[in-house]
Amino acid sequence: MDTLLLINWIAFIGVTAYAIFLFVQIVRTRIAYIKMGKKVDFDQDMKQRVRDIITFVFGQKKLLKDKKSGAIHVMMFYGFLLVQFGAIDFIWKGLAPDSHLPLGFLYPGFTFFQELVTLTILVAVVWAFYRRYIEKLVRLKRGFKAGLVLIFIGTLMLSVLMGNGAGIVWHGHELTWTEPVASMFALLFGWMGTTAAATVFYVMWWIHLFALLSFLIYVPQSKHAHLIAGPANVFLTKDKKHGKLKKIDFDIDEMEESDEEPTFGVGKVEDLDQLQLLDLYACVECGRCTNVCPASGSGKMLSPMDIIVKLRDHLTEKGAAVTGKSAWVPSYAFAGTQGNQVAADPNGSLAQQVMEKDLIGDVVTEEELWACTTCRNCEDACPVMNQHVDTIIDLRRYLVMTEGKMDPEAQRAMMNIERQGNPWGLSKKDRENWREVDETLRIPTVKEMKKEGEEFEYLFWVSSMGSYDNRSQKIALAFARLMNKAGVKFAILGNKERNSGDTARRLGNEFLFQELAEKNIKEFEKNEVTKIVTIDPHAYNIFKNEYPDFGFEGEVYHHTELLAELLEEGRLKPEQAINEKITYHDSCYLGRYNDVYNPPRTILESIPGVQYVEIERNKENGMCCGAGGGMMWSEEKTGNRVNVARTEQALEVTPNTISSACPYCLTMLTDGTKAKEVEEDVTTQDVAEVLERSIFGEPAKIDQPA
Repeated sequence: MDTLLLINWIAFIGVTAYAIFLFVQIVRTRIAYIKMGKKVDFDQDMKQRVRDIITFVFGQKKLLKDKKSGAIHVMMFYGFLLVQFGAIDFIWKGLAPDSHLPLGFLYPGFTFFQELVTLTILVAVVWAFYRRYIEKLVRLKRGFKAGLVLIFIGTLMLSVLMGNGAGIVWHGHELTWTEPVASMFALLFGWMGTTAAATVFYVMWWIHLFALLSFLIYVPQSKHAHLIAGPANVFLTKDKKHGKLKKIDFDIDEMEESDEEPTFGVGKVEDLDQLQLLDLYACVECGRCTNVCPASGSGKMLSPMDIIVKLRDHLTEKGAAVTGKSAWVPSYAFAGTQGNQVAADPNGSLAQQVMEKDLIGDVVTEEELWACTTCRNCEDACPVMNQHVDTIIDLRRYLVMTEGKMDPEAQRAMMNIERQGNPWGLSKKDRENWREVDETLRIPTVKEMKKEGEEFEYLFWVSSMGSYDNRSQKIALAFARLMNKAGVKFAILGNKERNSGDTARRLGNEFLFQELAEKNIKEFEKNEVTKIVTIDPHAYNIFKNEYPDFGFEGEVYHHTELLAELLEEGRLKPEQAINEKITYHDSCYLGRYNDVYNPPRTILESIPGVQYVEIERNKENGMCCGAGGGMMWSEEKTGNRVNVARTEQALEVTPNTISSACPYCLTMLTDGTKAKEVEEDVTTQDVAEVLERSIFGEPAKIDQPA
């Protein structure tokens, strides 16, 4: 081995070892920051986790929702995996000149395939640059940092092609079809002598190595940490499909014995659990979440991506102060950054400033938190399965239960739920009076059924909307009438029914929610309830997915699921034609939270005469009506109204009727048609009401609530 080659080997080993050392150091540092969070139980059921990795990491399912950006990412993702074999071969050639990977007769095919992959990646780099800087896609950030990865990848691809071209000249090899691009560069370098060609080769070789190792160090301390944290997040995130919120254990005895003032929710970044902190480093900053957010889209302060990024940056600074580990490496190169200054002097004034920052106020604002409708469209769009909503709810819990802060209108609704079991504060003794609107229908209470010695199959949970709201009462009556027609044995709790607690829980009042849940479950058990059916997707979701944490055991159905089943069994037969063009708005709590998309559509499509049309944003990408997360009880004070924006989307398909399967959605859409001054031409109806018209032959109920 000659002297120059020996020096090359020594330099290679030294630089590579140092880069790997820095990579391991920064990854361990980020893990230490994540470990500041609360521990999370991890079950050993691997099947779903492996399926998620296959579907979302290797299948790129969520990324491909945006076909252009998805195609770019697929090209880069698989290209970068495959091109590493070419990188190994290129590095081999620099360490052992005039040799290559020992692939025998397969080597020519290997080099040809590697060039195709390299060219594919270069196409993706140019396309990505165009999307970000020329097309200027709104959701994408611009600036040097945002484009740095394109520089890294472009440099890696060009250096290996140019280096291989110089290698052909250096070693006197013939031009070959198996390396078409390298051969083109060899033609350009053909005038060079052996020494000059060798020099160009090693310049390209070291450029490639430095770019590769710099990228290795850069990835875990940039937004590209998602290359590591993203797959980990997909693998570890489980039981979040339905947006299920964590239960808070209120240990009254422990609180009474403690000298400290009890706190609830998340008031410090380390109060988040470790999976929530992993979310922060998994964020791609792709903006897909903000792009679909109804609050952001209607001009509110909320950007789900910005919340994640601000929490991440705060965690990095606070993590450096708590652990004393440098936030950025090599530390001497980033000595002037706040994270490294804090790590160097954890007891200094700068570290103290970081430690004293208020999570709500200095990092994220109350306005951002209260703008969220909890629709989870952000989570559906997120390619790394980040869970934005449960983090926002945890922050709300701190505001409500620890600091006692809440929008006055929402606070009033909460107090009314606590006192009277409904958000309006109407008498709980009047809860069953909605039956009097149509006394021809049989709508017995559980108590009445017991007196008559009869049994019921379903408990019909009417909900506060169905019980008190004049417009929603018509949905409850239509559904009851259809159940009577089909011979379904059901009963209601009547005045014993309380609020489901969804509003309280989503607004952050976990204590009130648990009180309601406990009382409701006792009522269910007392009356031997095994099946619940409801017109309210919010109650449906909370009974089905969150009440089991408090001991509830039973089957839960949405009214469209039961109606679709009754149609399939032939117990309901729509015979009267409804000659209308009808579209359907997906309720977030029915659709994204529970994957119930087909039953409402099955019902509408079974009705003679109906011309069914889809809103452009439908099913899992459907836009929120604006009422979720307790926002039904608060006025929108900034930007445009979410419900009007959603109504405009529905009106684009020129329907006669906008249908829904949620009393909250129906109210918001009705208000939307009024705001657009089309209420005389476009009606809003629940799916059950449309079916009722077809079965009983009644005219359209176009009267709208005042």
